[in-house]
Amino acid sequence: MWRHKTPGIPDSCFYREEGIPITKEEVRVVQISKARLNSDHTIYDIGCGSGSISVEAALQAENGMVYAVDRDPRAIDLTKRNLEKFGTGNISVIHGDATDVIPGLPQADAIFIGGTGRETAEILKICAEKLRSKGRIVAGVILVETLFSVIRTLEEIGFTADITQVTISKSRRTSTGTMMLARNPITIVAASRP
Repeated sequence: MWRHKTPGIPDSCFYREEGIPITKEEVRVVQISKARLNSDHTIYDIGCGSGSISVEAALQAENGMVYAVDRDPRAIDLTKRNLEKFGTGNISVIHGDATDVIPGLPQADAIFIGGTGRETAEILKICAEKLRSKGRIVAGVILVETLFSVIRTLEEIGFTADITQVTISKSRRTSTGTMMLARNPITIVAASRP
């Protein structure tokens, strides 16, 4: 389906469902780059939603393994449909609460943290324990409160955060020309195990 080596699969290529989040393509590109993936990496996608990060990560780590975790059964079904569509066989999709699932996973080289609700700090701490030396955690954050929690937690566990805010505008044709429509800003917090 996606025949390119570069990340940034158009959102329109993914199956979508109302109420299940997708990390937008331009944000995905930045998050994938911040993870610094290699072809043999073990990767977690916590709060996988539609599975867009899982698919992109699996394509980058073609000899590795991605563990996609979500507590919403609809998100799990949607992720599975997207994995099938893109033919990514190196992904294990796991339904469950991240705090219960993560301790049973193998050590990770990169961990993406998305929709985690109010458990973000606890999930970060558990993920830090599972991260290999020089591994990377990348969190995509919308809410200011979540950003504060992520930064504070990373400081508590001895990680230094690299923070990037991304604001994307996309074009849309109208009857009189082309207009730019702004999307919500996303703050991407990346950190390495010291």
